[in-house]
Amino acid sequence: MNDNLIRLGLLDEDDIILDEAALSLALLDHPDTDPTPYRALIDAVSQRLDTVGRGARTAEERADVLSEVLGEEFGFVGDRETYDDPANADLIRVIDRRRGLPVSLSILYVGAARRIGWTADALDVPGHVLVMVGAEAAPVIVDPFRGGMRVDHEALAALVLASTTGPAEAVSHIATMRNRAILVRLLLNQATRAEQAGHGRRALELYARMTSMAPAYGHAWWERARLELVDGDVTAARGSLSAMLEITRDPELRRRVTDTLGSLPPA
Repeated sequence: MNDNLIRLGLLDEDDIILDEAALSLALLDHPDTDPTPYRALIDAVSQRLDTVGRGARTAEERADVLSEVLGEEFGFVGDRETYDDPANADLIRVIDRRRGLPVSLSILYVGAARRIGWTADALDVPGHVLVMVGAEAAPVIVDPFRGGMRVDHEALAALVLASTTGPAEAVSHIATMRNRAILVRLLLNQATRAEQAGHGRRALELYARMTSMAPAYGHAWWERARLELVDGDVTAARGSLSAMLEITRDPELRRRVTDTLGSLPPA
């Protein structure tokens, strides 16, 4: 396993530099790529943000600057035409193309804002990821997929409603995402698309990255074990399920994992 991935798994949550971590994950698929231009672009965005936003004090002003710099000047926007292209969840390709998924674009917004000392967080919205700027009583929400357009309360409620089959969830239940959760979401997008395209080995590799980077994330262990069984590797699947059992406290889930372990053929 890549040393950078292992180190990322050992970092405390608050020590993860979000955009740098996402770039490190992308480099696993581009081992011969020089990361210098990509780090330079990330630095250029934050420097420009610092310059344009020097007088921005309120969340509204800072949200507008983020939109101006990332959405207008650097041209980062959502890929509506080829949304399911795996490149949209690969930060190197996102930077190359200036196109991406909500989660990858949110990483760039949040990372740039934090680099100059602004408060910004990714918001987990059903079927979408937004960015919340400011932590005071009246933060502002923007949508990086739409070039940093502001999202008011009504638009946020509409997003939630569009992603649910029953009554809309309360907007107040939408939560900020921790750094590892954002990175897992990024890899999960890639893994899901890989399996849908029939690339099971690729999906397995991505779930293995998730378990190294976020070992407390039980779903990744379960999916890793499932694909290891598809691959015929019972020993590896047993190890993944055992690791999941160590971190899972939910009684029903523990029973499910234990039953699955018991059903496996002997090694």
